[in-house]
Amino acid sequence: MNENLFASFITPTMMGLPIVILIIMFPTIMFPSTGRLINNRLVAIQQWLVYLTSKQMLSIHNRKGQTWALMLMSLILFIGSTNLLGLLPHSFTPTTQLSMNLGMAIPLWAGTVILGFRYKTKASLAHFLPQGTPLPLIPMLIIIETISLFIQPMALAVRLTANITAGHLLIHLIGGATLALMSISTATALITFVILVLLTILEFAVALIQAYVFTLLVSLYLHDNA
Repeated sequence: MNENLFASFITPTMMGLPIVILIIMFPTIMFPSTGRLINNRLVAIQQWLVYLTSKQMLSIHNRKGQTWALMLMSLILFIGSTNLLGLLPHSFTPTTQLSMNLGMAIPLWAGTVILGFRYKTKASLAHFLPQGTPLPLIPMLIIIETISLFIQPMALAVRLTANITAGHLLIHLIGGATLALMSISTATALITFVILVLLTILEFAVALIQAYVFTLLVSLYLHDNA
């Protein structure tokens, strides 16, 4: 029976009911909170990584922008953990769904824009018309800047979706080729298996990098408006 290439991206169901919400909530158990004075090594490493990431990401923000620290750290942990869990066999990656990524990107983008128009109205409006623009180009430039502003959430969502989906498709294709070549040429199958292992390692890196890039761009949008 031929398997559909996009079968792994179909929303999973159990007894006819979608279980996406349970899958989305599952990564939260990977980051346990503890009230102990001395934590174990896993929790200590997690806290150190969160501290290092937050320090680097929030260094450019003022006091008002630093109030978003909890939201930004929660976002990068959620995206990174769901991307990594999606690399496990027989699993589902919610971030391959454009609708979910748009559901994250649009409210965050809208929040930064509204925050900018509320607290830095003149600076936010000045982005639509750079200083020294020739008079005949003013209407066209305003239209272009407005379009670029509204494209930002779409670019956030499409970038994350495309990178995660492309990696999963490559792993699926190379894995299928490896199984097919085992009965034809063992040497060629071994080469494709090595490529598959290297690609899987690359996908682990891509899963973390894309989570960082998504959160960093939201942080930069916040810096421009807060």
